Amino acid sequence: MISKTTASTDTQTIAFIQACWHRDIVDRCKESFLADTAKHSNLKVELFEVPGAFEIPLHAKLLAQTGKYAAIVAAGLVTNSGIYKHEYVAQSVISGLMQVQLETLTPIFSVVLTPHNFHSSEEHVSFFREHFVVKGAEAASACISTLESLGKLGD
Repeated sequence: MISKTTASTDTQTIAFIQACWHRDIVDRCKESFLADTAKHSNLKVELFEVPGAFEIPLHAKLLAQTGKYAAIVAAGLVTNSGIYKHEYVAQSVISGLMQVQLETLTPIFSVVLTPHNFHSSEEHVSFFREHFVVKGAEAASACISTLESLGKLGD
């Protein structure tokens, strides 16, 4: 891991994995993340899409195993949609991402959110569109800070 982040002047590639379920909302996270990382000339972001959040951990692991990525960011929205499997899915995704991070020593950042009672009213959808803008910026900040911190470990 440290070899991927040794010098802050070297270009570092970040993988951004996005679940396509609720794309209109999750796209806002991606846009915000890209806007914030674009301010750093040493960062390059590659985009990947998966059908839903459940597919993110495997994709993250395969990307991390390439050794090409200094960090991986995962974004998705897991909703209850009238059935209660959302808690199982959300927990599985987060646990899977943590496992990938610890096994590969590649930092993983999650913007996989699961609101308690999501519904498709315009008020709720609008709230989460804006919330994902904030979360994208927070993920960019956390990712940049972590890469800088890990880069110092190699000094």
